[in-house]
Amino acid sequence: MDRTELPLDVRLMNLVTHGLVAVFVLLCLGALATWVARNPAWAVRRIVVQGDLTHQNAVGLRAQLAAPLRKVPTGFMTMDLQQVRQMFEAVPWVRHAKVQREFPNRLRVTLEEHKAVAWWGEAGSGQLVSDRGEVFEASPDDSDDLPELVGPIEQAPQMWGLFQTLSTELERLDLTLVRLELNERGSWRAVLDNDAHIELGRGTPEDLLERTRRFTTTISQLSQRYPGDLQSVDLRYPNGYALRVQGVTTVSEDTSKKPTQTR
Repeated sequence: MDRTELPLDVRLMNLVTHGLVAVFVLLCLGALATWVARNPAWAVRRIVVQGDLTHQNAVGLRAQLAAPLRKVPTGFMTMDLQQVRQMFEAVPWVRHAKVQREFPNRLRVTLEEHKAVAWWGEAGSGQLVSDRGEVFEASPDDSDDLPELVGPIEQAPQMWGLFQTLSTELERLDLTLVRLELNERGSWRAVLDNDAHIELGRGTPEDLLERTRRFTTTISQLSQRYPGDLQSVDLRYPNGYALRVQGVTTVSEDTSKKPTQTR
């Protein structure tokens, strides 16, 4: 049997009809998905907090965030995980938060806390430096043993790295570094636990370590001649350093006050 081709207007009407049906089906599916997502039966009912919780605990965190979380849509699929993550990371000591959905109505939050290694600025300033060289705001439970780093905040990672390097070198002489400073002119100063200070001058970390080693490898010879307590060291010399111990100094006492070099 020969098939008669449908007129163009009939074919166009059929295409339009099929298109409208497809749009209607999509709208129905979208409405159904929205209803399911917003249905109270699918609301997030529990938030599980885990991970590094040395300075925080799950109960305390949930109490702190109860009010802010009430402002976030609670639908399992509609809840903004990025917003929840930012809320947790705004809590003191929290460095990073990972938020995951767990079917059917639970969120799992995995936390990573900062590990404080030093004060940023004066002790008790409210700002700390982490073991990653990051500055953050918090108050440690026990801050007696934390050293101090003072300088431009963008230099915090470099300062923490240099502090560790110099501490290791000075420990060879049983000297404890408690403060490292970098001033606006780029000059470094180290302070020991007996309030003695070491002028390190400018330069790269390698330069500063080399000067410090020059001091640590030769000071024993001078200590035999000058047995007093160390008060200050000036390493800003190309081939030596100036030394001051209790009752004795290698700094000239003339009117120019220029220190002599100790080799």
